Amino acid sequence: MTGKIIKGIGGFYYIHATDNRIYACRAVGIFRKLGIKPLVGDDVDFEVTDEKDLEGSLTAIHERRNILIRPAVANIDQAMIIFAVREPDPNLNLLDRFLVYMGMQHIPVVIYFNKADLDQSGLMARYRGIYEAAGYEVICGSTDDPETLQKIRTALKGRTTVLAGPSGVGKSSLTNRLFEGAHMEVGKLSQKIKRGKQTTRHTELIALKPGDGDLADDEAYVLDTPGFTSLYVTGVASQDLEGYFEEFTPWIPYCRYVGCSHVNEGKSICGVRQAVGRGDISVERYENYCQIYGELKERESTYR
Repeated sequence: MTGKIIKGIGGFYYIHATDNRIYACRAVGIFRKLGIKPLVGDDVDFEVTDEKDLEGSLTAIHERRNILIRPAVANIDQAMIIFAVREPDPNLNLLDRFLVYMGMQHIPVVIYFNKADLDQSGLMARYRGIYEAAGYEVICGSTDDPETLQKIRTALKGRTTVLAGPSGVGKSSLTNRLFEGAHMEVGKLSQKIKRGKQTTRHTELIALKPGDGDLADDEAYVLDTPGFTSLYVTGVASQDLEGYFEEFTPWIPYCRYVGCSHVNEGKSICGVRQAVGRGDISVERYENYCQIYGELKERESTYR
C-alpha cells in the first residue's frame, strides 16, 4: 500500500494511507543500514502486518521534492512562519535567518504576524512594510478574527505548508481553529520571561480533505512543528548571502566595486548602505544581514 507519513513517535511512523486509514508502521532494517531516516511528509510504500490493529512495515520512501532539516520534514510546498507582534516580542533576527534558510531550499514563505489586539504602537504595520518590501507575502491579524482566518485558509489552499515559529506565538491555537479535531495542546505564556511554553513536542501532518470547510476545492496539509529559539545559517557562501535579501537587488548596481560585501565598504561607495541611510532598506534587515554575513565569514576563515 501507499500513503504519507503524518507523524513519527517512539519508533513508529503513522501513515495516512490511500484507503483513508492510519497505520502504525516500523521501518525495515535497510533504512538504518543505509542511514536513511523517514520523515514526516514522506510518500511511502508499506506492507500491512496486522489488519485488525492497523499495523505494518514501512518498505520504501518515494523520491522527495525537498527536505528540511529544521524542522525535519519532506515534500513541502511552502512555509508559514508565525511571530507575535507582542508577548513574546518578535525576534526579527530569527525571522530573517529562517527566511534565508527557506530561500536556500527554494521554498516560498508566508509571514503571519499574530496577536494584533496587543499592538498598541503600530508595530504591525511597520513589520508589514519591512517584509513586503523584501518580497514576502505578509498576513497581519489575530487568530480569533474570522477575516484573518480566511486569509490564512486562502494561503493554505492546495498546498502542504509547514508552520514554524518560536513557542508562544499561537501556532497550535491557529491549527486548532483551522482544523476541527486537531486538538493541539495550547500553552500559556510565562509572565516572568514573556516566553511561550513548548506545547508541540513532535512534528505532525494534519490533513483537510476536499469538501471540508472553506478549503472545499483543494486538499490542504499543514505541518505543525515544535517551536524554536535559534537558527544558525549554514550551507551558503558569504558572497551569496545578498541574494536572499531581495530588497538589496535594485541598489547593488550602485556599488562602486564588483563583489561589494555591503558591510565593510564605506557608504560613499556602497549602494546598499546608501539605500539604508535613505530608508529604502530597513535598518533591522540590514543589521541582521551584517550579523549573518559576519558569522559566515568567520566560519569560512576557520575552515580555510
